[in-house]
Amino acid sequence: MYHLLSTVLYGVVKLFRLLKIEGKHHLPSNNKYVLTCTHKGWVDVIMLALAVYPTQVHFMAKKELFNSKFTDKFLRSINAFPVNRDNPGPSALKIPLNLLKEGKCVGIFPSGTRTNEEIPLKKGAVTISLRSKVPLVPAAYSGPSNFSEILKGKKATIIFGPPIKVNHELKKDELIDVTLVELVKTIKNLEKNLLNEQKI
Repeated sequence: MYHLLSTVLYGVVKLFRLLKIEGKHHLPSNNKYVLTCTHKGWVDVIMLALAVYPTQVHFMAKKELFNSKFTDKFLRSINAFPVNRDNPGPSALKIPLNLLKEGKCVGIFPSGTRTNEEIPLKKGAVTISLRSKVPLVPAAYSGPSNFSEILKGKKATIIFGPPIKVNHELKKDELIDVTLVELVKTIKNLEKNLLNEQKI
């Protein structure tokens, strides 16, 4: 299902020039990395997936979205997997760690929720990246947050930054905190770049 939907949507988005992609050269040559991005609505999930096409992204999503049989089946068919954000158990790490071990790309929105407000980034993406010893790639999104804005012609932009540098000489707890600070700083700079482009 993922391949079919992404191929169709990629064709539509490319035909109507709905998505601008910057910094794609920063993406690792293989699919084995953790992809993080700002999160303001369901549209950015789709655009982020299309920005790395044909690589398939396995997205972490809140378990409440999987409550019905239909949505559960559909979300899993497009490579989403559930996580309990309030009480994350072992599976919150086990599933993405196994996916990365299999050489697959994992997408995590580190803010943990859809919002236009600035909130602290959670440690999940950093922890998973460090545990798996795979690159942590930051990204920022600017553009429509709903279908009506797309119909009005609002364009989307995804900008990728270079993988976050990791200082492996630090102790485990300190390493997570320092890497998280670097991730926050990088994503803020990417967002600032997007804002500056919009002003031009």
